Amino acid sequence: MPAALLDSSVYISALRIGGTAIALRSTESGVTLWLSAVVLAELLAGARDRDTLSSIEALEYDFRKAQRLLVPEASDWSAAGKVMARLAIRYDYEAVGRGRLLNDVLIAVSAGRKGVTVVSANARDFARIGEFTPFTWREQLA
Repeated sequence: MPAALLDSSVYISALRIGGTAIALRSTESGVTLWLSAVVLAELLAGARDRDTLSSIEALEYDFRKAQRLLVPEASDWSAAGKVMARLAIRYDYEAVGRGRLLNDVLIAVSAGRKGVTVVSANARDFARIGEFTPFTWREQLA
């Protein structure tokens, strides 16, 4: 069965329109969803009210219970550092740009290791990351 994880950009769009329930399995396409620990940290850090925080904590609980929380391993961190260096060299990213990309690179590297497709509204960055590490991604149109 195919597997995918949603990038923070997809969750944030859903939260902005009032959607908080994310099914662990998409019944229409048969895709099994995973939650990246990196995405979880981004969502928790960005929560601005108790209702949003509660929704994100419920999401975490559901994915932990289903044992589908994807946590970067030590090798993912090392690979992410190498990808970051290559991105900086090719695209001349300044320190701020590199810092912004680290989370996306960690998501890509760990998803690639697990064979999970990344779904994101951030096509430009994931396309560039894909030049330096093998992973599958697709764009979620907002």
